[in-house]
Amino acid sequence: MLYLIPGLLCDRSIWAPQIAALASDLETCVPDLRGIDRIPSMAQRVLERAPGRFSLAGHSLGGRIAMEIVRQAPERIERLALLDTAVVPVQPDERERRLALVELAERAGMRALGEKWLPPMVHPGRLKDRGLMDDLLAMVERSTVANFRAQIEALLHRPDASRVLRSIRCPTLVLCGRQDSWSPLSHHEQIAAAIKGAKLVVIEGSGHMSTVEQPEAISSALHDWLVW
Repeated sequence: MLYLIPGLLCDRSIWAPQIAALASDLETCVPDLRGIDRIPSMAQRVLERAPGRFSLAGHSLGGRIAMEIVRQAPERIERLALLDTAVVPVQPDERERRLALVELAERAGMRALGEKWLPPMVHPGRLKDRGLMDDLLAMVERSTVANFRAQIEALLHRPDASRVLRSIRCPTLVLCGRQDSWSPLSHHEQIAAAIKGAKLVVIEGSGHMSTVEQPEAISSALHDWLVW
């Protein structure tokens, strides 16, 4: 069983290409963590409903949740994949910036939020790809202001994930888009260096939303990881 954890404002659709590509290899599950406002509680929700042993891949905020799952129950995780994520603590101006986005969503709606939030998340060359951008915008619109606020609160109260890294012993993939300006390559190099035996994979021509920007490359990397 492979659990796929979506990131901020993301849902099952962010993993859709990988779910389809890996369907013949194993069963996948995308847990519903909407409305939960703390990362440890999100991790507990997954552990309550997951089988005794399972593999785990997390994207963005989902990567932070995945690391917390490993912290809480390392013996239950067969394999770990961390995509376009980070372990940096809350930055001095982060609360103000994030809450400004919540206020925008409350004032103008989720579409207005998506139109502001999404462009820095993708490769600059994909901004005119209406198919990709419309799909991402529709995904944001499927979320709610209440869920967005809960996710922001979870991020602003996130635990120190850096302490988990050196304790990880399962086969671990660390992956990011080369042009991910939100969670840059340098962050992933540090994560991979801290995890014994981790493999770092860089996806060319991709920003933060790598699973849908370069779906075939991501699916290939996950397939290889599953057979290490």
